[in-house]
Amino acid sequence: MEVKARAPGKIILAGEHAVVHGSTAVASSIDLYTYVSLRFSTPSSENEESLRLLLKDTALEFEWPISRIREAFPESVSLLSSTPNSCSVECAKSIASLVEELNIPEAKIGLASGVAAFLWLYSSIQGFKPATVVINSDLPLGSGLGSSAAFCVALAAAFLAVTDSVSVDVIRQGWHSFGEKELDLVNKWAFEGEKIIHGKPSGIDNTVSSYGNIISFKSGNLTRMKSNASLKMLITNTRVGRNTKALVAGVSERMLRHPDAMAFVFTAVDSISKELTTVLQSPTPDELSVTTLEEKVEELMEMNQGLLQSMGVSHATIETVLRTTLKYKLSSKLTGAGGGGCVLTLLPTLLSPTVVDKVIAELESNGFQCFTAGIGGNGVEISFEHSS
Repeated sequence: MEVKARAPGKIILAGEHAVVHGSTAVASSIDLYTYVSLRFSTPSSENEESLRLLLKDTALEFEWPISRIREAFPESVSLLSSTPNSCSVECAKSIASLVEELNIPEAKIGLASGVAAFLWLYSSIQGFKPATVVINSDLPLGSGLGSSAAFCVALAAAFLAVTDSVSVDVIRQGWHSFGEKELDLVNKWAFEGEKIIHGKPSGIDNTVSSYGNIISFKSGNLTRMKSNASLKMLITNTRVGRNTKALVAGVSERMLRHPDAMAFVFTAVDSISKELTTVLQSPTPDELSVTTLEEKVEELMEMNQGLLQSMGVSHATIETVLRTTLKYKLSSKLTGAGGGGCVLTLLPTLLSPTVVDKVIAELESNGFQCFTAGIGGNGVEISFEHSS
C-alpha cells in the first residue's frame, strides 16, 4: 500500500512586518501543494534494506542503509509518534553527519536542512523501516509561500497516517482530511521539523498548512476561521531572493528613527487586518455581494501595500508588478517579507480570462513566474492507494 499526503502553501493577506510590532496579521492557505508519497519496501534477501528519498523537482535521490540510520538514532527506537519531541543536540549532530555524507551539490545546499528534517521526522515516527519517500511540490522554494512548512506537514501526515497514533478511514477513495485531534498531532510534529529547518519558526506557516482556511494572529495568539469568500489570487514570484532578517531589522530601525509615525503605521495595519477578517467572513448570497466583498478586499490590499512601502520593504521588482497589474485596474500587494519574494493580485470573479492571460504574459515577459491560486481551502489531506 502507498500513502500519499498533500499540504497547502500559504500567503499573508495582511499585516506582515507590523505583526512583529504587535499588530494583527492574516494568513491563508492556497491550493498549491507539496505532495509526499510513502511506500514501505518489502524485505528481500539480495539487497540491503534502505531508506530512499526522491526529490522529484530537483531530480535528486538519496539513499541510506537502515543499519546506518540505526547507528545515528540510538535513542529514538522507542517510537513516540503520539508525543512530538524536539530533536536533541546529539541527534542533530548525527543527522548532520548523515546529510554531509550525501555530497549534495553546492547549488542545492539549501536543501540540506530539509533532508535533515525528513530524516528526523521519519525515524522519530516510523523508526527503522525500509521505505521509499517521493516528494514533489507546486510551491517555489524560499519565496515566502510556506514551502518548508508544507513539506514538514505533508511528511508528518504521511508518516503518522500509518501508525497507531492516528485512526484513519483507509477505505474511502480520494483525498480526505484528518480529525481535529490528528491535525493537532500533525501540526506539532511539523513544527518540530520546521525548527530543524529554520531554528526559530513562528509556527504560523505549519498551522495554516495543517488546518487550512484562514488564520489571524497577534502577539503569539492564533485564531482559526473559515472564509465565506472563494477568492482567487494571481501570485507573482519575482524570483528575487530576500534576507528576511535584514528586512525585519530595517523596519525596527525605522521605528527607532520615527517612533510616532511608525506607531501610526502599525496601528493602521492592525485595523486593516481586523477589517479584512470581518469582510472575509461576511456572507455572500449573490453575485453583487461577492463583487462588493472583492472591492473591499482590493482596497484593503492597496492600503496595506502603501503602508508596507512606508516601512521600506518594497523592491524595484515588486513595483514593476504593481505598475503592470494597475494598468489592468487590478490591486496588488507584496506578501511575506518583501524585498523581492512574491506579490498577490486579486482576480475578481467577473474578470475575463483573456485579461488574466494578458496580465500573466506581461509579467512573465519580465522574467517573473506566475501562479493562480484559490485561497482559504482545506489543510493537509491524505489518500491511500492499494497496489494490486
